[in-house]
Amino acid sequence: MLIGLALLICLISVPVMRGRLGALAEVRLRAGWLLAVAIGAQIVIISVLPGGSERLHTWVHLGSYALLAAYVAVNLRLPYLWLIALGGVLNLAAIAANGGIMPADPDALAAAGLRLDAGEFSNSSALARPRLAFLGDVFHVPASWPVSNVFSVGDVVLVLGALLALHTICGSRLARYLRHTSIPHQSGLWGGR
Repeated sequence: MLIGLALLICLISVPVMRGRLGALAEVRLRAGWLLAVAIGAQIVIISVLPGGSERLHTWVHLGSYALLAAYVAVNLRLPYLWLIALGGVLNLAAIAANGGIMPADPDALAAAGLRLDAGEFSNSSALARPRLAFLGDVFHVPASWPVSNVFSVGDVVLVLGALLALHTICGSRLARYLRHTSIPHQSGLWGGR
């Protein structure tokens, strides 16, 4: 929910920066079913059916990232999709290194007011000896806020990539500024268009 809210704020920022949201309707995405199945699978194992086989949940979780990678591969021409993918890769590295679970800092979980139910799959959890813990959910939104949660460096990179992609596609003032800088906007391109 936290990332969803962050993405909504990114979308709202487009018209604020004089971008044209209608331009999003002109974007032709390929293999959208890959994205839908990947996100749907994550929603099912995390929110709808968190109980059950931990092994199955782990494989479905990791498999959803394979679907996301395929989706990125066929749509890499989109501006800043490489940055969104980098955020996903950072998250995947932490998840894969920890057997399908995103390691979460226990202090961040406590500060966000999150408690985990034993026996249920959680995509983010405090682990006894996490690997790549610095890539895990080490940041938090406090429990006193309505959208309290934990998040990772990969999540931040992913949302930043989405913000830049939205503004570039919609031609906002931010996009015009970026066009005149050396910030890369497409895979393999270092510099403006």
